[in-house]
Amino acid sequence: MNTNNDNRRLHRSRRGVAPVIATLLLVAIAVVGGAIVFAYSQNFFSSSQISGRPTIEAVKILGYDARAIDTIQNQNGVDFTANAGDNDDANKDQGEHVAVYIKNDSVQSITLSELRFGGGVYSFTGNPTIANLAAMTSGQYTIAGVGGSAIVDGITTSSVADIQPGQTVSVVLALSEDMKSGRDTQFKLTTTNGAVFVGTVVVGQQSG
Repeated sequence: MNTNNDNRRLHRSRRGVAPVIATLLLVAIAVVGGAIVFAYSQNFFSSSQISGRPTIEAVKILGYDARAIDTIQNQNGVDFTANAGDNDDANKDQGEHVAVYIKNDSVQSITLSELRFGGGVYSFTGNPTIANLAAMTSGQYTIAGVGGSAIVDGITTSSVADIQPGQTVSVVLALSEDMKSGRDTQFKLTTTNGAVFVGTVVVGQQSG
């Protein structure tokens, strides 16, 4: 009985796959797996996501006019006399106006869905001319400094809460509460896409 021959056959029968074949198998598995993942991942992308406009929104708060005087200014330094309320004291009373200057740095227009100033939530009013600003009730705001057909004091207002790309406007609001001069107050904008922009306004002062 030839034990040495039997051991050689057993050793040969236990030899693994050749390294070249093993490499080819691994490459083939990787290619097939990648193709499957790519095919399934395409279901997560719609044509609107690939070819649509970017949805990144950017708003810059440039300054404000919160002085307790009869005449305040828009983002271009133009005076407007739509400031209701008693301006004989150093404080800002309910119904008096504050103008906050903002710029849309996005590549598309943005629409405001909510405005908060201090502890109050303000609703948009689409007044066509600045003359109607005096008629704004407390807790309302409008967007001034945009194009329009009627101009009073060099300022027009928007009929919708939209700001075009690259446009600088004044958000004019009628205070919903009395505020002491010198008070730091949070100004917060939220767009319909859920983007939030926050700034600080010092009541009784002007900046920008």
